[in-house]
Amino acid sequence: MDDANFTRLKAFFSHVDFSAIDIAHFKSLWVEKEFKQYDFITEAGSIERYFYFVLEGVQAIYILNEKGEKVVLGFSYVGSPSGVFDSFINQEPSHSFLEALKPSKLLAISLTDYQWLFENYPGFYVWGHEFFKNILFGRLHREVEILTLSAEQRYLTFMQRCPEALKVIPQKYLASYLNMKPETFSRLRSNISY
Repeated sequence: MDDANFTRLKAFFSHVDFSAIDIAHFKSLWVEKEFKQYDFITEAGSIERYFYFVLEGVQAIYILNEKGEKVVLGFSYVGSPSGVFDSFINQEPSHSFLEALKPSKLLAISLTDYQWLFENYPGFYVWGHEFFKNILFGRLHREVEILTLSAEQRYLTFMQRCPEALKVIPQKYLASYLNMKPETFSRLRSNISY
């Protein structure tokens, strides 16, 4: 791992005091993985083997509904975590797919090494508490938006929160994430300048 990627990874683990960590060993726990556009990183039915940190690209996590249509649950971007976290932590088959929407480069750590960090460095407990709290509250907030906001309000809220995402994520994935038909998303995108 080069210094620039290590700096990005350190920033992600903001609650961890890296002065107390054997940096060389920490770096050795991560492996770089590359995926082409539309490669599956994790498929439903398989067990997630890694916790990922995104260096390049964008990924979507989704399930298939009864019609076989993708229902997008979220995205991961440069500088964010990625993976199917429930499958990773519980080591149970995933219900979700994780797909590279753009060519992607990820740092990956195995569950054994991930747990080793928590066992040996208390700062990872603080980080983990904050990380999973933010995921939980983010999911709850998103559910409230889906249930209470109109399609236009959901679009505007998303634009305010993630304007750069529209430049890299295919429209059909964004429409699914915002719980609207692709034609509704396209109309909103055409009619609302942001």
